[in-house]
Amino acid sequence: MTDNNQTIPSISDIHDGALAARLQAALDNKTKPLGALGRIEALALRIGLVLGSETPVLEAPQMLVCAADHGLAARGVSAFPSDVTWQMVENFLAGGAAVSVLACQHGLALTVVDCGVRRDFQARPGLVSRRIAAGTADASAGPAMTPAQCAQAIANGREVVRALPGNALLLGEMGIGNSSAAALLLARLAGLDIDGCTGAGTGLDSAGLARKREVLREVLVLHAAANEPLDALAAFGGFEIATLVGAVLQAAQERRVIVVDGFIASAAVLVAQALQPHVAQRCVAAHSSAEPGHALLLKHLGLEPLLNLDLRLGEGSGGALAWPLLESACRILREMASFEAAGVSRKDS
Repeated sequence: MTDNNQTIPSISDIHDGALAARLQAALDNKTKPLGALGRIEALALRIGLVLGSETPVLEAPQMLVCAADHGLAARGVSAFPSDVTWQMVENFLAGGAAVSVLACQHGLALTVVDCGVRRDFQARPGLVSRRIAAGTADASAGPAMTPAQCAQAIANGREVVRALPGNALLLGEMGIGNSSAAALLLARLAGLDIDGCTGAGTGLDSAGLARKREVLREVLVLHAAANEPLDALAAFGGFEIATLVGAVLQAAQERRVIVVDGFIASAAVLVAQALQPHVAQRCVAAHSSAEPGHALLLKHLGLEPLLNLDLRLGEGSGGALAWPLLESACRILREMASFEAAGVSRKDS
């Protein structure tokens, strides 16, 4: 097993009161009424703090989509069969998925990681193989991952991010059954009732949702002792979430801006934040998804979503849709004129 001290990096507190004051002063001095750009101003300040700059530039943004299968899917917790996982990976690589289209539109480099899909893929550009096993074990029968597998997945995520350029990482995922893993992680790590954390996922009907909640209650009881973040992650899965945990930790250590997509990507941040409490300082919540647990998770992390479009696709699609707002926020800081530079009169005192 990988030593957890090597797997989990130390994440520093990046709060800088002096820089925050300079950023706020710059925003207040732009040619607009005070606070008139609303939350875009808060976003600009946040990005400036993450990058440690009063004139932040987002460079070579990377969309990282991690994919894996879940043994728990055999219990009927998803409306779609597990084969959809590998089929969607092929769709990502062929350019036909929503995240592929949006990444292309916004100039986001797309990397797909096979973390443990039940299918062998031919090597090709854009695909990285970090396959641990052919899907996790069934969490309703035992731990989804061994501690060694969990540690290896986290280490894999760190390694993948180290090899990527840029200062911004957008999180994406694919894995039939992974909304169940996310709900279980949220319930355990945030101390919430599982029913409120559990939604329809890929489109379960009311009977299917009731069955899903019943299964997840069983899983929580079975793993009642898995209370620590890594224990919970190993118990509930999955390989793609654990790989994203490592990716988040590495990006946080490198002070990249981390753009968090939906429920499953946010669950990876939840685990990373439980391991290192300064992780969320580097994060921007792209949107609040239609999954009921997502709003609860974002509240727990103290993150306010940029968009609310009733998305429930995953893949990183919400992060790609929100990306132009981050670019605009940086341009406001860098390019918008001050009152003095533009010769514009201020509001009368």
